[in-house]
Amino acid sequence: MSRTLRIGTRDSELALFQATTVGKALEDLGFSCSLVPVKSTGDLELNKPLYELGITGIFTKTLDQAMLNNKVDIAVHSLKDVPTLLPKGIVQTAVLERASSLDVLVPAGNPDFKEDCIIATGSLRRKAQWLHRYPHHRVVGLRGNVNTRLKKLADSDWSGAIFARAGLERIQLLPENSINLNWMIPAPAQGAMAIMARTDDDFAQDAATHLNHAMTQTCTSVERKFLRVLEGGCSAPIGALATVTNEHISFKGALLSLDGQQKIEVEREAKLSDIDGFGEACAKEILDQGGAQLMQEIKASTP
Repeated sequence: MSRTLRIGTRDSELALFQATTVGKALEDLGFSCSLVPVKSTGDLELNKPLYELGITGIFTKTLDQAMLNNKVDIAVHSLKDVPTLLPKGIVQTAVLERASSLDVLVPAGNPDFKEDCIIATGSLRRKAQWLHRYPHHRVVGLRGNVNTRLKKLADSDWSGAIFARAGLERIQLLPENSINLNWMIPAPAQGAMAIMARTDDDFAQDAATHLNHAMTQTCTSVERKFLRVLEGGCSAPIGALATVTNEHISFKGALLSLDGQQKIEVEREAKLSDIDGFGEACAKEILDQGGAQLMQEIKASTP
């Protein structure tokens, strides 16, 4: 184990925390590691919504290039940011045990949701689900890393902003007054960290595989297969969550219109021993219920 594994990561506080967590875990197994922080396009261009930048791979592309150019050996990502189709030459080697998959609202003051409110988020999925529940509210865009978004909220006249609970918890910034949005279906693989490596680097792959959490890998795989069938390379308001209980996997997924007025949901259960094609079948159910037409409308409405 004399080789030092170069761990590529975005340079935000959350990304560095995640990469450091992986590095420490590998070092506990006897591997030598070093962090290589880089900035992604998604971190640099904060004046546009993610869907206008082409959300697929916007936070991972720079690290993909660094890996393929042999500047780093593995990359650590929030799995929800990783495209469902990986670039040629890169493979997912491990998914760490999932933290909370919940979205949370960080309120400003004590908003009354029955009244007119302004809610901030940079996510089409969160925006659509919020407007589906609160059609009288206004949702505004919010970009930047977690620290930046919290500061923007504090300096604004908004009623609140939506975050992933896991991200706030990991860097100990979850406010006591945050509100769990148990009714909001999370992004596929939300709360899970993943490790990528080059397909020709057996050493890096073998090292990272030690950190894989099988149950999290199973659930996130179902969610991402659901997403891959639905999205077709287009950013859309899609939520998915799979959970395992007593050798059964339960799945809930949804596709919404951009304004939140339409919502097509699916809820299914299967035995763990019979989940081949399960995520794809759930997506097909959405498409057959009007999702295919809705996706065409979304594609026509977004850059």
